[in-house]
Amino acid sequence: MSSDKGIDVKKINMKKIEVFKRTVWSYYGAHKRDFPWRRTRDPYRILVSEFMLQQTQTYRVEPKYLWFLERFPSFRALAKAPLREVLRAWSGLGYNRRAVALKRTAEIVVRDYGGKLPKDIGLLDALPGIGPGTAGAIRAFAFNLPSVFIETNIRRAFIHFFFPKRGKIGDDEILDLIEETLDAKRPREWYWALMDYGAMLGRLEKENPNRKSAHYKKQSKFEGSTRQLRGAVLRAHLANPKLSFEAIARKICESTERVKMVMELFKEEGIV
Repeated sequence: MSSDKGIDVKKINMKKIEVFKRTVWSYYGAHKRDFPWRRTRDPYRILVSEFMLQQTQTYRVEPKYLWFLERFPSFRALAKAPLREVLRAWSGLGYNRRAVALKRTAEIVVRDYGGKLPKDIGLLDALPGIGPGTAGAIRAFAFNLPSVFIETNIRRAFIHFFFPKRGKIGDDEILDLIEETLDAKRPREWYWALMDYGAMLGRLEKENPNRKSAHYKKQSKFEGSTRQLRGAVLRAHLANPKLSFEAIARKICESTERVKMVMELFKEEGIV
């Protein structure tokens, strides 16, 4: 079925694929998770959830998601909101460039598409902050269209089941399997099922199956990281935009040089 050169989807025993499908659907039927973004078909709300879920755990996203939608309930509301307010609402999720990209996407959707998110994969992929994976997820979850995409829990599910003894597994191999197993009539629920099954494996496996991925990178510690510094600097700046670099440094107990470095990066990224 597999070799060091990769896996040939055409040679996979179809019975194994059917067992995989039944296993995933069975787990989902008994243990499906409930999230607010799964209770909506509104493309805007699903877009917001996809941006927030990039590199952030669901338990951290859920309360922020609900608050963000109260503050910015539509593409038009987000598009016309001051960036400072958007960043304040985003605070706590990290990776603030996502908030900037989300606002820019809302502006483009309002300006170019009459406030309606396009379904076309190419048009979605061209929007700020949306790559092929997010575009595929939006098509599946917002429009129930059979798109092929991968994310961490989906990757884990396929590696666990189809690559138990191999390492350095490329996403191209997994994407072939995702396409082969995709439920074209129920892509939305099938991807939910895959994600729930993969999330369960992440909790139960002694060793994370994603470590076998050729794309695996261990996340650095947050404490003392540049990510932590960026968050502290941005919070201080948003609280009082008139603060000097020196004042921010004193406020967060950091060096002026590092604060200046971060603020210059923020300017390059369009955050301030």
